[in-house]
Amino acid sequence: MTQLDATLARPGRTYTATARPGAPSGRLSKRRIRTATAVVLGPLLSLLGALVLWSMVSYWVLSPERRFLLPPPGDVLRNSLMDWTHLRPMLEALAVTAQVAMVGFLVAVVVGVGTGVLMSQAKWIERIIYPYAVVIQVIPILAIVPLIGLWFGYGMMSRTLVCVLIAAFPIITNTHFGIRSVDRGLHELFALSRASRWDRLVKLELRAALPAILTGVRTASGLVVVGAIIGDMFFAKGQPGIGTLLDVYRGRLQSDDLIAAIVLASVFGVAVFGVMGVVSKLAVGSWHESGRDS
Repeated sequence: MTQLDATLARPGRTYTATARPGAPSGRLSKRRIRTATAVVLGPLLSLLGALVLWSMVSYWVLSPERRFLLPPPGDVLRNSLMDWTHLRPMLEALAVTAQVAMVGFLVAVVVGVGTGVLMSQAKWIERIIYPYAVVIQVIPILAIVPLIGLWFGYGMMSRTLVCVLIAAFPIITNTHFGIRSVDRGLHELFALSRASRWDRLVKLELRAALPAILTGVRTASGLVVVGAIIGDMFFAKGQPGIGTLLDVYRGRLQSDDLIAAIVLASVFGVAVFGVMGVVSKLAVGSWHESGRDS
């Protein structure tokens, strides 16, 4: 065990403790290396297994005349992802979808956190708002898409609204849960100091509920991509998004391009979710378990 350098305050005698090589730091470094290896190696092995299974189904299960239903990975890579004439419209459409998703995500965060905070302030407000939030969540979004188109048109506004409707609920519930779960002793401490409701909300409740809020925001970051793609499929007015191209490729039986577009949309969704995970960990810091390295 490492000892601190120390000097005993006795006249004429000085003791200096030398630090032994740090076993704890060495163990920590090895632990981090193992964790990083597991984080990288696990997904790579699963991806390799999925590609092998995909190739087996394409070549061994499907006959050559039916192979267009599931072209092998090499064909998708060669004919779509590595062909700029096919890849360019996909990237342009993905940029449109990303713009809709980001706007919808920001609106969903504001609406979700605001609604969750409002519900936590009084039981009667929770009883009024919460049933409607649940109704919006349980009704299939495809069932209300026609109404959204009739009311708000078939452009970017409707696409953004679909994102908000899909992504707001987890933010609402996690914000409400986090604020309602603040330790009662801390509330009593603020009451003794005669803190105002605003000070209690800003300095205690929101800070203590931050891990729960960020969990809801991270969940919503994945859902908002799904909402943007659904909005692209049903509201094709304006610039086409990646969902619009998915619908076009499906109708034309362009399986190579269809799978390539799905891959690009999936990579975008995973990237957004991963970025929000990093942001959540940095925002929380080391004071909460969710912000510490495993």
